Amino acid sequence: MTEIGRRDMLMGAGLALAAAAAATGAARAAEPPYRTATYTTPRGDAVLTIYRKTPEGAGRTPALLLAHGSSVSALPTFDLTVPGAGEYSMMNVFAHWGYDVWALDFSGYGKSTMPTGNSDIAMGSEDLLATVDLIKAQTGQSKVHLMGESGGALKCGRFAMDHPDRVNRLVLEAMTWTGAGSPTLAKRAEQAEYYKTHTTRPRDEAAILSIFTRDRPGTADPRVGPAMAAAELPHGTSIPAGTYLDMTVNLPIIDPARITVPTLVARGEYDGIATEQDLLAFMAKLATPDRQYSVIPGAAHSLSMGLARRRYWHIMHGFLSMPA
Repeated sequence: MTEIGRRDMLMGAGLALAAAAAATGAARAAEPPYRTATYTTPRGDAVLTIYRKTPEGAGRTPALLLAHGSSVSALPTFDLTVPGAGEYSMMNVFAHWGYDVWALDFSGYGKSTMPTGNSDIAMGSEDLLATVDLIKAQTGQSKVHLMGESGGALKCGRFAMDHPDRVNRLVLEAMTWTGAGSPTLAKRAEQAEYYKTHTTRPRDEAAILSIFTRDRPGTADPRVGPAMAAAELPHGTSIPAGTYLDMTVNLPIIDPARITVPTLVARGEYDGIATEQDLLAFMAKLATPDRQYSVIPGAAHSLSMGLARRRYWHIMHGFLSMPA
């Protein structure tokens, strides 16, 4: 073999080894930096299903509990994969930032059972207590950061009223207070008699897709709605009616004068679930001086699933990680 031939062979071998090493490094970099687990726990006559993502190899990290809204269960809301559209898993993002992230299916949603009741706001607070008790048993932490969106925000607000000693910081996303002036709730109230007489309500693909178009088309990637529907509909086309009943008949559910924990209220610029006047009045009555109000420009109802989601995640992370 000539010197040139030997040199070419060695160079080729070196490139192949470098490529293999790079591929191995890329594969390792692509491995999730967190561990996952699924739990069940009883709550009255129901059995709740709870999901967890925690940083790989981390010691004690702050527990963050995520509470879904009225129409879609935990994993399609907080751990969704949208092929080709970027990161949509809030659980991934906050686990990467060092949180021990938990999410529950409320009674009657996803894999959680609901033998009796309608999974209303009060029952949601009980579900949260059972979940926080499970987190304490698993981690030793008696207090959690708590984030709820839409109907889940009302459940989190109720829980913070009932159990302030179990909450570190509270994030209320896409919430409503009195419902005054809300076009979304005015439309929903047309079915109030149905919610009064039924414990469940129908919810099909069209209803899920409408979450991303009803307030302001163009604020979410058009691939998100179909991906969420595909993840959610295997659980069925019927879901509990309790939060819709509470939001059309029983508002206000939350008394801000009884919320003493640090609180962030976040809403999208175009969200029709509440007026800004309603939420600012809520903010003014909070019993805690540690409070923030944030409007996400270019966002509608679902902050975590919109094109502006990273702005919301940034604001939420800043609030949760604020020094004592």
